[in-house]
Amino acid sequence: MIDKQSPIPIYYQIEEYIKKMIENKTFNPGEAIPSEREFTEMFEVSRMTIRQALTNLVNEGILVRKKGKGTFISEGKIEQPLQGLTGFSEEMEKRGLVPSSQLLEFKILQVPESMTKQLKMSLNQKVYEIKRIRYADQIPMAIETAYVSCDIIKDLHEEDTLQSLYAYLEKQGLKIGHASQTLEASLVTKEDAKLLDVPEHSPVLLIDRLTFLSDNRPLELVKSIFRADRYKFVIDIQRKD
Repeated sequence: MIDKQSPIPIYYQIEEYIKKMIENKTFNPGEAIPSEREFTEMFEVSRMTIRQALTNLVNEGILVRKKGKGTFISEGKIEQPLQGLTGFSEEMEKRGLVPSSQLLEFKILQVPESMTKQLKMSLNQKVYEIKRIRYADQIPMAIETAYVSCDIIKDLHEEDTLQSLYAYLEKQGLKIGHASQTLEASLVTKEDAKLLDVPEHSPVLLIDRLTFLSDNRPLELVKSIFRADRYKFVIDIQRKD
């Protein structure tokens, strides 16, 4: 299985062995792999070597650790193109997954001063603050906090937030035009790790999206935290003449 006389590091050989087991369907997505102790006995190497190999595979998104449960084969990442403006529910349905939401907070508050410029609002105006966990096939994928103008949506209720917000808005006769979006990498906080069911300090993707109506009025500012082990963004880039 591994060659201890090889110049190739043992931890790397173990990584390749596990990858081959996945390719051969010996280990299937969602299944638990042997424990560190079992791997240590199997390969007759130190536990530190096994831990390094498994950690590298976790960082690659091939494995995922679940606190108190063990290490599992990743279910694979959902790809979302950065072209086009779609909501979470629309993207999941395109992939044959069932989207759902758990509402964590729903309240009306004065627009935060830090958002007044982006939303083109004054401090005396109000926004809905909507914080949700977004699920795909009952697996938590993201934590989403949206700030939506109360002047544009007059009568939003908690039950309305359990569906696609974009679909709800379009039913109200509002036409969504475009959005600007930023994306950066970070590590999950202790509180968010529990909500996303990932280990503390796991990598996450932080996404801020400012959405406009077709008449260029700012509609909402959304701050999202996506699991980096289950989600990735892709973009088609063309070279200009």
